[in-house]
This record gives sequence, structure tokens and C-alpha cells, in this order.
Amino acid sequence: MESTIKSSLVFLFMGFALAYISLAQNNPQDYLNAHNAARAQVGVKPLTWSNSLAAYAQQYARKRIPDCKLEHSTGPYGENIAEASYAITGSKAVELWIDEKPSYNYQMNKCVGGQCGHYTQVVWRNSAQVGCARVKCNNGWWFVTCNYNPPGNIVGERPY
Repeated sequence: MESTIKSSLVFLFMGFALAYISLAQNNPQDYLNAHNAARAQVGVKPLTWSNSLAAYAQQYARKRIPDCKLEHSTGPYGENIAEASYAITGSKAVELWIDEKPSYNYQMNKCVGGQCGHYTQVVWRNSAQVGCARVKCNNGWWFVTCNYNPPGNIVGERPY
């Protein structure tokens, strides 16, 4: 009997731990911290959270639930998107975008040796607000999107 109770308590504790992990790094401050750390490295102002951008991101993310395809929206805001077969956190998605930094050549103002447009949007000097959303898709994948206002990645301009 005692071992059954202990097993039940361990199982319950594991469930709470997994629930906490799945919620961790997905709140607005986590998204902001990840963005603003990268922005501080290049000397641009921190972003602030926008509930209206987050609602816009959530609306778009919900449209992706049936198939989780990486298709960019055509809205008025700058956008970064990520998908993963695991429960990717919002802060991990931002980290993946920031990992493109080595592909950005500031002197040439272009990507060299890889993709860098997600990174340049994260650090775009004129962007002031961000709002993000995360959903689990029907195919089991996870989808994260962040929207920026004003948008970045303006052709011919440097991000910082």
C-alpha cells in the first residue's frame, strides 16, 4: 500500500513538473528577455510587449494548427516564425532566430553563408514592440510566431 502511494505521488509530481516545463519560457517576459538580450549586444533599445501584437500572432498561429506549415502571413507587421517536432518554447524559438547572427555580415549588410533575416528582425533598431504566440498543431508539431511593430528587414537599410 505504501509503495502504491509513493508511486502515485511520484507520478503526480512528474505531471506537475512536466506541466511547469511546458509553460516555462512561453510568457511575455521570457520572449522579451530573449529578444532584448540580443538587442543589447548591438546597442539598440529594448522591445516592449504589445498585447495587440500578441493577439494578432495568436490569431495567425491558430490558422496554422491544421497543418503547421511555415508560411509567412501577409499582415502589416514584421514577423518571425518557427516550427518544431518537439514542444519548442517561445524563448527557444527566439534563440534559434538569434543563432543566425554569424550569417549576417554588417559591412555588406547581407546574409553570407546562411539565413539571417530572422536575426535581423529580432535586432531591427526601429522595431519597438513585439507580441508572440505558440500553438500545438494537429500533426503534433509546435508553431511559434512573433510579430514586430514597426516591421524590420527593410531592403537597403541596416538593422542597427
